[in-house]
Amino acid sequence: MHDDQEDELFQREMQGVRPLPADDRVHLPGRARPSPAQLARRQAAQAAPTDNNPLSIPDEIPQVDPADIVGRKKNGVQEGVYRKLRLGKYEAQSRLDLHRMTLREARRQVYDFLEDCYGSGLRTVLITHGKGQHSPTPGRLKSYTLHWLDESERVLAWHSAPAQYGGAGATFVLLRKSADARQRTREFFSKGRTS
Repeated sequence: MHDDQEDELFQREMQGVRPLPADDRVHLPGRARPSPAQLARRQAAQAAPTDNNPLSIPDEIPQVDPADIVGRKKNGVQEGVYRKLRLGKYEAQSRLDLHRMTLREARRQVYDFLEDCYGSGLRTVLITHGKGQHSPTPGRLKSYTLHWLDESERVLAWHSAPAQYGGAGATFVLLRKSADARQRTREFFSKGRTS
C-alpha cells in the first residue's frame, strides 16, 4: 500500500467522526481498588488497640545485680519519708507479683498497677519482681522494673524491700498523691486553722 491509499482508507474510516472539544483539565486515572492483602492490613491496623503505656523497653538499660539493694527518691521527697520507706515502716496497701512474666507482660502489669493504685489514692505499694539469680540474664526483670519506676510520673520514690517483705527481690514504691487526695488534705488542714 502506498501513502495515498493509506490516507484514503483512513479518511473513509473516519467519516462522520467529530473531534473532541478542547479541554484544559488534567484527567488522572481513578484509584485502583485495594488488594485483599491491603484490605487485611488496614483492618488489622484499625482493630489493633492503641498502646498508651509510656513505659519503655529499651534494648539496653543499666543492669542491677540480683542481690543489690537499691533505691531512689525523686525531687520533693523528704528524707524522713524516704527513710521510713527504706525501712519498710509503711504498710504496703497493694501488691503486684511479676514472677514468670515476660518483659512485655510485666511492663503492662506495672503500668496498670501504678495507674490503678494512684487512681485509688494508695500511697505505698510493693512490687515483687524476684532477683533473677537463676535466669539466663540475671536481674533482668528487676532491672527493667526499676527502669519503669524511674520513668513513671506516678512514682515519687522506691527502695528494695526489707528481708521480711522479699529483700532484693521486691521493691517498696511511694506514689504521688492523687488530685483528690491533695484536695482532701487541703480541706483537712484548712478546717484545722478555722477552728
